[in-house]
Parts: sequence; structure tokens; C-alpha cells
Amino acid sequence: MNSKAVLSQKEVGLILAAARSEAQLNQWNVCIAVVDDGGHPLALERLDGCAPIGAYIATEKARTSALGRRESKGYEEMVNGGRSAFLSAPLVTSLEGGVPIVVEGQVVGAVGVSGVKADQDAQIAAAGVRALN
Repeated sequence: MNSKAVLSQKEVGLILAAARSEAQLNQWNVCIAVVDDGGHPLALERLDGCAPIGAYIATEKARTSALGRRESKGYEEMVNGGRSAFLSAPLVTSLEGGVPIVVEGQVVGAVGVSGVKADQDAQIAAAGVRALN
């Protein structure tokens, strides 16, 4: 039988704090979502000034990254590269800003961010993931 690390609320808190810090440092009003390896929500934080839709988009970016075991940017690149059929893939958002959380080579969850430019969303998500290293 295999074993795998799982995110506890302690790790989720560290991830949120680091992502929030990165967003506030840059004065970006965003929503931050953390999900487990199955894409199920563990935490959601919408900073003041972020549009309500950010909560939905951040969660979907995180879910896409967790289930796909890759950054959601990869799906955006596929679509932008001409693979428009991928837009109809179930449970996938092809927007940059979802970053997987990898522990000992296994994806244990993901962080998704929405509210600013795509690369800035990804920057915030990556800052959250780095908090575990």
C-alpha cells in the first residue's frame, strides 16, 4: 500500500498567509483558494476589494491544477495554441493562476488565485506553495 502526505489546517494556514502577504505587498485585491488533491476546497479567502466572481474563479483554477497535476497555465497555453476543443473539457478552467502543491513528488493539493492579471495570480499562488518549503 502507498502512503501520501495530506494537507492539514496548519499547512493551509501557512499557504494562505504567504499568498495573502504576496498580494498585499503588491496591493492586489484577489481571492485565494486552497484545495486538496481531489480538488475539494480546504480554504478560501477573498481580500477586500476583490470582485465576488474571484471566489468562483480561484476555486476552479485550484481544482484544475489539483486534478490535472499541473499548473492551470498549461491548459491556457493549449487553448491559445489552437486546441480550442479543450474548452469543453469537464472540470477544467483554462486560465493561468492555479499551482499544484507537490510534496515528495506527489500532488497533495493546489492553490488558485483570481483578481489581477493571470501572471500575477500565478505569482501569488506560487508564493503560497513556496511557504511549505
